[in-house]
Amino acid sequence: MNTIDTLLHARWLIPVDGEQRCLENHSIAIDGGRIADILPREQAESRYQARASHDFAQHALIPGLINSHTHAAMSLFRGLADDLALMDWLENHIWPAEARHVNEAFVQTGTELAIAEMLRSGTTCFNDMYFFPDISAHVAAEAGMRASIGLILIDFPTVWANNSEEYINKGLAVFDHYKGHELIRTAFAPHAPYTVSDAPLKQVRTLADELELGVHIHLHETAFEVSEAEKNTGRRPLARLAELGLLSPSLQAVHMTQLNDDEITLLAESGSHVIHCPKSNMKLASGICPVNALMKAGVNVALGTDSSASNNSLDMFSEMNSAALLAKVSNGDATALSAEQALQMATINGARALGMEDITGSLEVGKFADIVAVNFDTIETQPVYDPLSHLVYSCSREQVTDVWIAGKPRLSKRVLNGIDENRLIQECQKITDDIS
Repeated sequence: MNTIDTLLHARWLIPVDGEQRCLENHSIAIDGGRIADILPREQAESRYQARASHDFAQHALIPGLINSHTHAAMSLFRGLADDLALMDWLENHIWPAEARHVNEAFVQTGTELAIAEMLRSGTTCFNDMYFFPDISAHVAAEAGMRASIGLILIDFPTVWANNSEEYINKGLAVFDHYKGHELIRTAFAPHAPYTVSDAPLKQVRTLADELELGVHIHLHETAFEVSEAEKNTGRRPLARLAELGLLSPSLQAVHMTQLNDDEITLLAESGSHVIHCPKSNMKLASGICPVNALMKAGVNVALGTDSSASNNSLDMFSEMNSAALLAKVSNGDATALSAEQALQMATINGARALGMEDITGSLEVGKFADIVAVNFDTIETQPVYDPLSHLVYSCSREQVTDVWIAGKPRLSKRVLNGIDENRLIQECQKITDDIS
């Protein structure tokens, strides 16, 4: 028998490996943080001797969910300004609150709060965009969380930097510090076309090509954004980015609620990725991303929550459900965006968008053991005819019992490992008392 670190036995195993399958009574062998084998339980028990073994007799094991667009530290603004239009929300509430309250301590506590929520929701990787990315990266690494940390860029001064040169230089220092890290990657994160001018965007394009980094940007989020761009520049934002050379497989275009057929073709031909944030877009009445048209054109579409300030949660189960239902009603087609496609958006599609599909996003031999156990032994999920369908249409994040990242347990029977929940709640309360 081969000695390995961990054996996980499950009633169902959903690999999301492109073969459209749900395996029954299978096991995952984990060694050195990676998946060493996937095989029927009887074979696993005769082939492997594990230092730790876990039996999930009524669970489904799935790949760790990937939240492809977050502003993690903004969890501390959850519920601060609800039921407002985007620009009113930003200009009159969020940006003033950030100017008054955001500092290193705020980002540290807010990011830890977000990571705790995401782990308890089955998310094992997040793609972030916020100030003090050095702090966010440190908190994620300490928590054992996989992350792509955005190197924020805005034309105007903030608590993080004063001008584009300083934003880029500070971002490059974060990139250098975490280069080669097992869990932490970085990407350039220019906020939006309306907050970043041409010169720094050209510099980002050059650096992204040289360093092989992604470019994570809000784009075509609202009709107002697009119409203002046309009025002020004579071009739609996507056309401007195309002229600047930013449309490529490195581009992670967030929201994309306002697209015409030519733009969808342009995205497909360039290999750009789209990140869909259905709940945030619905709450801010920003519009509906044409997910089905994008997918039919061959565009990779991933899924994100946006921030807790505009969502108001980091719940990828709810996001999958919303994405599937919104696609159906907006297309007038009950077959639009299946449960399987929604799960792909939350796993392997997110990994592709972040350039991580070789290491995570599916349960396959050789990939990191980023795994989530979901309990189906509940009133809310009985009976079970199709476990994959249940994940999107019946399950909630409260049914996530266990989470592993690179083979290490980060949530065990709903208890976080390495994060003191009571301390975290007290720290959050101190900050929110100051804000209120």
